[in-house]
Amino acid sequence: MPAAFVHFTALVTSRVSQALIFFLVAIWATGQAIAAPVATTTLTIDRALSVPSSAGRYPAGEPAMDVTLPDDWAHSRPGYQGSVWYRVGFSLGGEALPDELLALYIEHACSNLQIQMNGQLIFSGGRMAEPVTRNCGHPQLVTLPPGLLHPHGNVLDIRVQGHSLERVASRQEAAGLSRIELGLQSTLRSIHAARFFWASTWPDASSLILIGLGCVLIAVGWLNKREVYFSYLGWLSLAWVVRSVTSSSRDMPWANDVTEFLLCSFWAVPLALAVQFFLTFAGRRSRAIENMVALQWVLVPVTLMIAGPDRLFDLARVWYVLLSVELLAVMGIYLAITRRQRPQDFWPMAVVVAAGTLALFVELCAQAGLIEPPSFSPAQVVVPCLLMAVGTRLFLMFARALRATEDDRNRVSGQLHRLSAELEARVEQLTEQRVGQFTEQERKRIASDLHDDLGAKLLTIVHTVDSARVPQLAREALEEMRLSVRGLAGKAVRLDDAIADWRAEIMGRLGQSNIEARWENVALADPAMLPAHLHMQLTRVLREAVSNVIKHSAAAHCEVSCTVTEGMLKLTVRDDGRGIEGDMQRGQGMSTMKRRAKRMNGQCLVESRPGFGVVISLTVPI
Repeated sequence: MPAAFVHFTALVTSRVSQALIFFLVAIWATGQAIAAPVATTTLTIDRALSVPSSAGRYPAGEPAMDVTLPDDWAHSRPGYQGSVWYRVGFSLGGEALPDELLALYIEHACSNLQIQMNGQLIFSGGRMAEPVTRNCGHPQLVTLPPGLLHPHGNVLDIRVQGHSLERVASRQEAAGLSRIELGLQSTLRSIHAARFFWASTWPDASSLILIGLGCVLIAVGWLNKREVYFSYLGWLSLAWVVRSVTSSSRDMPWANDVTEFLLCSFWAVPLALAVQFFLTFAGRRSRAIENMVALQWVLVPVTLMIAGPDRLFDLARVWYVLLSVELLAVMGIYLAITRRQRPQDFWPMAVVVAAGTLALFVELCAQAGLIEPPSFSPAQVVVPCLLMAVGTRLFLMFARALRATEDDRNRVSGQLHRLSAELEARVEQLTEQRVGQFTEQERKRIASDLHDDLGAKLLTIVHTVDSARVPQLAREALEEMRLSVRGLAGKAVRLDDAIADWRAEIMGRLGQSNIEARWENVALADPAMLPAHLHMQLTRVLREAVSNVIKHSAAAHCEVSCTVTEGMLKLTVRDDGRGIEGDMQRGQGMSTMKRRAKRMNGQCLVESRPGFGVVISLTVPI
């Protein structure tokens, strides 16, 4: 998965880089178009007669005011909102009409306009009543119909429908009319194309890139919860797209007051996302700052509604300053932390912060009226570039981190492989040693058993003088040998089968010795399996106990019982013989039984009083 993600990240980074190169080329081409000398001189119209009127035609009978273009209603008609007619005249100097088409270029007419030439409507920018079409940021290139042109005395009537400065959230949206350029269409088209690129083409194209970039950043942040700043930058990119598309949209479904209110209120959203991005990217989190920016989502629209549409611009300027100060403060905190903790990231991000601060300063000065508003918003150009640059850098950082992680994983995998090989070799060595030790223990145990049991019986056969006992001793020696062989075979025995064999053997031996025998055991519902070595040791202990009864007790009765309780097997051999006089540990048989019980993790108890017989109890876990 990491390798695939590295490949995907590299692909996205490549696409973004190609897009940036494309736009840099477009910017260079646009600059070349602007800097290219104009082949034919154009006529600049900078004076006009203006009459405030909503009539369908220029009101010739009403008093007109001579105005200088560009005409800013905030200065020439403070507080006025509605429709204003402008009348200008031009002459072709008596010359024949040129072979090429003539055109008008109007850089700024806010919010919408209609143009009549010599009394005929030749252009309309859209709706002239609420909701009025928003053409403030869109330059107009209007072709003049050759059939309506006269060599002398041409009259242009321009109707502008606009909104007062007090009722808009940005000075660029206030009503007004720029200078009018009259010339050849081919000449004015290059000027219009350059202006239109920054006003419309660039915002649309950069929005498409930011949508893709934002979605990928959100996906990366979702897959890597610790790098949450990816998500914040992704949502910031999408928020900027929403703001850019909305502000450049010409036709809105509601009145201009609602549009301006929404655009101003929305600034709290990208501000909060930018603050969260810088804080998380610096590895810091502040509940106070988070609560403050979240509260502004409510305070901004509430205060704007309380102020009303007539004071929208004044309150919007206050909020712009406050939000800008907050953003600058957080960016300062980020740079201070980054310079201490990640010096390698300081200068690239410092350049980004400086560029953003400069664009922000120009916007604030324009809104405050300290400088003439530029023909297009610097933030509209700079911010998408900064978001793309920061997003690309994050992708490169993430790709390098993934590559380093992959290298570390491969290195750790190699070390684990070597350690596993060493561990396997060590385990094999220890296993061989353990098997050798176990084999040696079993060899000693078998030798001890053969010496104690089979050897003793064979020695008795050699030294006995009673030839009648030889067959019996030989059979016992044969049984001991068979038992040892069965133990070496390692085959487990069912407990009920073992009990049956013990009962048959013991009852037979006691009966041959004229001792009345009694066997008691409880039927087993689910008999366990006895391992071979455990069966062999239990058999030998029972044989030894019965042999002691036969040889030494002079008993008339012997009772053997077998019970199983809570995983413990208890065997009891009780006789009514003479008992044991003196030390009960002095006999070799007693010591052997206790030693065997210890090997089985059990215990063997011997109880006796002279004249009251002997009780041998063996308890072992099964």
